[in-house]
Amino acid sequence: MNEVLAKQFEKDIIKKYRGGLWSKFIKAIKKYDMIKEGDKIAIAMSGGKDSLLLAKLFQELQKHPLVNFDIEFISMDPGFSPENLKMHFENAEMLGIPLNIGRSDIFEIVGKIAKDYPCYMCARMRRGFLYNMAKEKGCNKLALGHHFDDVIETTMMNILYTGSFKTMLPKIRAKNFEGIELIRPMYMIKEHDIIKIMKSSNIETMDCGCEITACSTSSKRYQTKLLIKELVKQSPDIDKNIFRAAENVQLDGIYRWTKNKKEYTQYDDWNK
Repeated sequence: MNEVLAKQFEKDIIKKYRGGLWSKFIKAIKKYDMIKEGDKIAIAMSGGKDSLLLAKLFQELQKHPLVNFDIEFISMDPGFSPENLKMHFENAEMLGIPLNIGRSDIFEIVGKIAKDYPCYMCARMRRGFLYNMAKEKGCNKLALGHHFDDVIETTMMNILYTGSFKTMLPKIRAKNFEGIELIRPMYMIKEHDIIKIMKSSNIETMDCGCEITACSTSSKRYQTKLLIKELVKQSPDIDKNIFRAAENVQLDGIYRWTKNKKEYTQYDDWNK
């Protein structure tokens, strides 16, 4: 561990970048009731900047606990290049994060079977692997490093490409892994604030480490990110409004919605 760098990084989280990082991390945990007494939380580390920060935020939270909880740092190697895998290990070691990593062949499998939607299938398979790791470690929660920008991009992608209003939730109960809850404690943290602390600390991380040929920066998520960026230039509150839209749904203005796979419409009561 690079003690000087690790201590400075921890100090920057609490002080220099407190408003953009620490305060929003704590606010999300409290607002969405993410952590309870006695939880054992698996912190999923992908090798990217978001999950690296997530790990350090949780280490700091254990020094200033809201409640008593335990943590495990888990990761998976879906088929990273030797360079990316080396970077992943070195960053964790440099910042004093005890990394538990499992090996899989997800990149190879997805590259063979997923022609049109490799990112979607890859994400699902990686999520399942992490759920299993969390369960093996005796954890009841799995924390992911999704942030504010991921939330609004997902919301817009569903509107633009699937014709539905659906957002990325701050916490969900795993459907296929009983007793495990997925939480997103960086839900309110903006990506540019994550980039700031990484640049300030001169820490280089992989983007996604993807080795699947079918993937590219022309993905729908990348296009949506660029669209939102252009809209924010014209109206600075656009991103905040997209985020708030999922918390400000006016059902009187919605024609049809589903809940627990049952469909409802605005006019169900008209014929009663």
